[in-house]
Amino acid sequence: MTRILLLGGTGDALQIARSLGTPHVYSLAGLGSVPQRLVCGVRIGGFGGAAGLARYIEDEGITLVADATHPYAAQISANAAAACRTAGVPYWALRRAAWQAQAGDDWRMVDGWPGVCAALTPFARPLFTLGREALAHLDEIPAHQFWTVRCLDAHPGHARATVIDARGPFTVDGERALIASGGFDVIVSKNSGGAATEAKLVVARERGLPVVMVRRPHLPPADREFDEAGAMRDALCGLTRSVVE
Repeated sequence: MTRILLLGGTGDALQIARSLGTPHVYSLAGLGSVPQRLVCGVRIGGFGGAAGLARYIEDEGITLVADATHPYAAQISANAAAACRTAGVPYWALRRAAWQAQAGDDWRMVDGWPGVCAALTPFARPLFTLGREALAHLDEIPAHQFWTVRCLDAHPGHARATVIDARGPFTVDGERALIASGGFDVIVSKNSGGAATEAKLVVARERGLPVVMVRRPHLPPADREFDEAGAMRDALCGLTRSVVE
């Protein structure tokens, strides 16, 4: 019997998980809300690294691991690839295409948080769209800056920072309104790819705003790679009759 372990936590992964039946398992790190109305099993929490994941695969009779985690979840993907090699099961991965700079874009490419901080030195009102990462640095805001941080979950700000909890997809009109009202002079982003959060880049291009863009990390090769969620879902459906249409 085919038994799939889907590693998720993204909108793409949830789309795939909604197609999986009872033998299969959707795994979440536990940082966000637990999705409702899934037919497949849901597992919350880590596995204990690559060795722990390999044990889980073997103990639970997993026959294929499908990695639909965020493009910046490099450690999870590395652990998954290593665990699959140890357990002798296929490792499939969703590799969402990165955004490409277009005419009129002003992207400042950086690696990691230190690069972000260095690139932001000339600016006063950055809009962070990196997820939770900036929240750990709210006590390190330079004296000349006021930060706005958009992430999935509510979090208290303070006199030098505003935190907006919002979940995509975001529209161009909505991003225009947000960016105009906030008076931002730079946007900070990961190159996540996909349509759900691309609108901010359209608006940055329209307004001539710089974008501090964090480069993607290296991800391990997979036995089979997909560039969009529907293709992975369809391939998984083709493996088993347990998929719920």
